[in-house]
Formats: sequence, structure tokens, C-alpha cells
Amino acid sequence: MSPCSYLLPLWLAGEWGSRGGGEVNLIVVLYGHLNLPGLPPRAKNNPETQQLCPAHREDLAIWFGSEPCVYLSLSLSLPGSPSILIPASHHDPLFLCRVLSLFHSCSAPSRSTAPPESPPARAPMGLFQGVLQKYSSSLFKTSQMAVTDPVLKAIKEGDEEALKVMIKDGKNLAEPNKEGWLPLHEAAYYGQLGCLKVLQRAYPNTIDQRTLQEETALYLATCREHLDCLLSLLQAGAEPDISNKSRETPLYKACERKNAEAVRMLVQYNTDVNHRCNRGWTALHESVSRNDLEVMEILVGGGAKVEAKNAYGITPLFVAAQSGQLEALRFLAKHGADINTQASDNASALYEACKNEHEDVVEFLLSQGADANKANKDGLLPLHIASKKGNYRIVQTLLPVTSRTRVRRSGISPLHLAAERSHDAVLEALLGARFDVNAPLAPERARLYEDRRSSVLYFAVVNNNVYATELLLLAGANPNSDVISPLLVAIRHGCLRTMQLLLDHGANIDAYIATHPTAFPATIMFAMKCLSLLKFLMDLGCDGEPCFSCLYGNGPHPPAPQRSGRFNDAPTDNKAPSVVQFCEFLSAPEVSRWAGPIIDVLLDYVGNVQLCSRLKEHIDSFEDWAVVKEKNLQDLWPIFAGCVFERPLENTV
Repeated sequence: MSPCSYLLPLWLAGEWGSRGGGEVNLIVVLYGHLNLPGLPPRAKNNPETQQLCPAHREDLAIWFGSEPCVYLSLSLSLPGSPSILIPASHHDPLFLCRVLSLFHSCSAPSRSTAPPESPPARAPMGLFQGVLQKYSSSLFKTSQMAVTDPVLKAIKEGDEEALKVMIKDGKNLAEPNKEGWLPLHEAAYYGQLGCLKVLQRAYPNTIDQRTLQEETALYLATCREHLDCLLSLLQAGAEPDISNKSRETPLYKACERKNAEAVRMLVQYNTDVNHRCNRGWTALHESVSRNDLEVMEILVGGGAKVEAKNAYGITPLFVAAQSGQLEALRFLAKHGADINTQASDNASALYEACKNEHEDVVEFLLSQGADANKANKDGLLPLHIASKKGNYRIVQTLLPVTSRTRVRRSGISPLHLAAERSHDAVLEALLGARFDVNAPLAPERARLYEDRRSSVLYFAVVNNNVYATELLLLAGANPNSDVISPLLVAIRHGCLRTMQLLLDHGANIDAYIATHPTAFPATIMFAMKCLSLLKFLMDLGCDGEPCFSCLYGNGPHPPAPQRSGRFNDAPTDNKAPSVVQFCEFLSAPEVSRWAGPIIDVLLDYVGNVQLCSRLKEHIDSFEDWAVVKEKNLQDLWPIFAGCVFERPLENTV
């Protein structure tokens, strides 16, 4: 059997080369009943990953590819003990050699202070050696293992006597290594209490010395949850408020680990319970985010401020509402926290709970008197964000306590947000509560959209939501209030049902666009590329006469102006936009190839008209379109005939 055959198969998914710095982002899902630990509600620290040199990143993408496949995990005896996932389908020894060489050429990751699931152990060598022995030894060049530091070896093994002998022999154990670690740090990290006490007695002045990451022995012992070492250091006079480079203290890390006993010890030794990290986050913020009531009780009992704010003005109660921690929320409200607290952007705790759809939290906040009419810096109320999210239950809860006046002042109706995201149930609830179906967007909000949309109906038509369109029209929506008629949008989508609904409820079939004036209805312009749709509109009564009312007639036409195919903002100069003639629009390259059939359809619905010189040029450009000119001449024959027979009568008189 292969040395790798007993390993569980793994699926590997990732985006190779999508992150800066050569970072490989791996997401691994194991088969079977194994569960991976989830991320905390506030992902403040990225999981540690093996760093690859940028030059090697693309090589991995080529070798592994982007499609998921079965991989096997190999533990390698490389610096930092990384693990990589090797495709089970790869049996090429050169491939294995090249992958392994990448990790040899990259720097080892820094030592992690995260608590291990089991005691530290040496990386297994047998598996890797078995793979090596399977292939020719000429393919691999292995380096000798670095000589183990006797001091570190003694600490890992808990050999106090060996340390005492070294100290007695004059060996200086107060010299830091290249990472700034002392043997005292190693003893605290590995939880070797006996070795820690030996080093404390021998070098008492090093008890608060820091590593290059500003970590003390007390900090390391707390991170690794070695309570006996933690207590020993505190009893020896270790300062509990020394923070690391992120300004995180041992108390903060104890709260992060949800270690109530460590928190209790630190509080008993007068640690600062209101210390802030570099983002203003306190230990109480951290414990609230993890819904750890026991730790919260210890902190508040030790003097933690329930109204402490981080760098963004967020209090612990705001965190509880944001992350849906109902028990923590109850605890804080009981201890006097402000139920209407607002962050720096004026978002309230209620707004944040609605945003994250924590229904039970919303109900609790309202029961405690939370104000549903506090707007954030954008003027949005909790009802707005609940409608945007489409949470019917929260919307129904907020409707009785939301001020219609405050909604009107916001410049946007919850109906807009519900229609924009096709939340039909919420739309029905808002209409049932008699929200104004014709409430327009405020001009400053309409300017955020290129088409200057304003009505709720426009949002429904843009989404091609026939049900919402019918719902709004039945509620009395005006189909002619927007700069660009919703009918034109329906024509662009080619949705006959929506077009019929709009026309049945009074939409102007001869709609024009005020910001882009044309001499003919914009409905014809939007339907030109679909002759069946053009016929449908003409059958419903669209006026085609203006298409043949050219200013230039049979005379020469000026060159057609260059026009954008998009409905952009108003022209950059102060000149009013010129009116576009039908023949000018038909001269556009993307339309001119359809000129003959378009004119042919329109001639079927208009009376006796004359074609201008430019339209004649289009018809003459293709011999098969000669029949269109003949049709026009036949339509004009009664006029010519009338002129011929009328003149003799006049002469005889």
C-alpha cells in the first residue's frame, strides 16, 4: 500500500494568485463527520497561511489548475513545519520535487501563539521519507536537520535539572534569540511550570521582557492557556497590562479564548479592564462578541465600562446587536447600557440588528424602547434597511413604530428599496400599510442612477418583475413620471406583458425623452431592431407620422453628428441638445442595415408621406429595398392624380 493511501481525501478550493504578497488562500473541506472550527463573529485576525514567493505563485496555479480535485496532505519537515496538499493523481516525482522546493525557498512563518488542540509534537517524518524512498534518490537533495538547541530541548522536555546545571556552569540564559525570545518565553509558551520557576529565580529582571512582537511571558502563557504558568508569573510580579504590537493585553487574549479562569486571575491582580487595543476594542467588546456571559460578569464586576466605544464609536451593546448575541444584549441592558447607542456613522443598534436580520434582537430592542426613527448618516431608517434586506417579519415589526414624516424626509421610500431587489412580499406589506406608491426619489438620490430613475414603478420594470409591476399599477402607480418612461425600458427588455400592463394603465405610447430630444417617438427608436415589436406598437396606435417630417426634405442633409449609444448625463457644454431627426438616427451604423425593413413597416401605418433625400439614399443603397420606394410611390399616386384632373377643371371655369 502507498505511504499516502491511509489519508482522508480532501477537496481543495482556492484562488491562486488572487491575493497580494504571494499568499495562498486554501479552503479545505474534509469528507466524513469531521467539523472545522468556525470563524468568530468578528474576523479580526486572518488565518495564518504559508507565504510563497511571488515568482512561485503562478507555478502552483499552472500545476494544480483551477478545477477541484482530490488531494492528499503531506506533513513536511521544513522550517515552520508547513503542510501542503498534493493532488492524488500526480505521480510524477519531478512534480513533487518542484513543489517541495518552493517551500524550501520561502521564509518560515512566525511562531503562532494560538493554543494547540494537542501538546506540541515533532513533525512526522516517516510519511515524507516513505515518499522519498519510492523514487530515485538522485531526484532529491535533502539538507541535514539543524542541531537542536540544548536549552530549548531541556525546556520542551521539562528538564529542570538540566537548566540548573547550565545556570550553575555559567551559561547565560537571559540572551534573546533572533526573534527576541528568552528561555523564559519558551517555558511560558510550552507550559513548563518547573522550568519557568527556575528561570524566574535565576533571572528575576527578565519577567516583563518582551519579544520582537512585544509579547511578554505572561502574554504567551495566557494565549496558550497555561493557567499554572499564568498564576506563577502574576505571583512573581509580572505586569498584566503590557500589550503586544496590536495593543492587545493578556486580558484581551483571555477573553478571546473564552477562558473565564484566566480572566478572573488577571482581574484579581488589578489588570486594566478598560484597556483598548489599537482599534479601541476593549476586553468587554471581545467577550460580548463571543456571547460569553461568565467573562462579561467578571469584567463588569471588575469595573469594565459598558459604554466604552472603539475607534468607530461602537459600544459593547452595539456589538451584541450587530452580531445577534441576544443573551449578551440582555446582560448589557440590565447593567444600564444605552439602548439607542449610535456608531460614528449614526447607525443605531436597532439599525444594525435590522441590517443583519437578527429578528429576536430587533424585537428585544423595541421592547426596551429603542427608537425606530433614528437615521444613519445617509438618512436611512431601520425600516429602509429591513426593506432592502427583504425581511418580511422585521418590516412588519417596524411598520407601527416608524414615522411617515421621517421616511419622507429621507428622500427615498422603503418601496424603492423593496422594488429594487424584487422583494415582493415586503412590497405588498408596505403597500398594505398605505405607503405612497408614487413617492419619488429625491433629486440627489436620483442622480446616483445614470437613467435618473425616480419612481418605484421604474425599479420594478427595470428588474423585469411583472408581478411587482402589476401590483404597483393596481395600487395607482403613475407610468409617466420618470425622465425615461418605464414603457421604453419594457420595450428594451422585449417584455410584451409589461408593455401591455403599462399601456392599459395609461402609459404614453408616444413617449419622448426630454434630456435626449427626438423628432419622432422614442418608443419607435427603442423598437427599431425588432420589427415584430415595432409592428406590435404600431398596432396599438403609436404615431409614425413624425418619422417622415424631415426638416431638410428633398434638399441636402448636413453630416450626421456623432452620438453616444448610451444615455449619459447632460452635455458638458451649456448648449441645449439638438433634436434628432428620424433620418439622422437611421443613419447610425448599428441601425442603417435595417433601414429598408423599418421604413417598410412604418409606411404600412402612415398616410401619404414623402421620403426625404436621406431616406431615399438608404433605400437606394440596397437593390432589394426598391420595393419600399415603389410602395411609397403607390401611396402618393392619388395625390398626383388629383393634381392632374383638377387643373383642366380650373381652366374650363
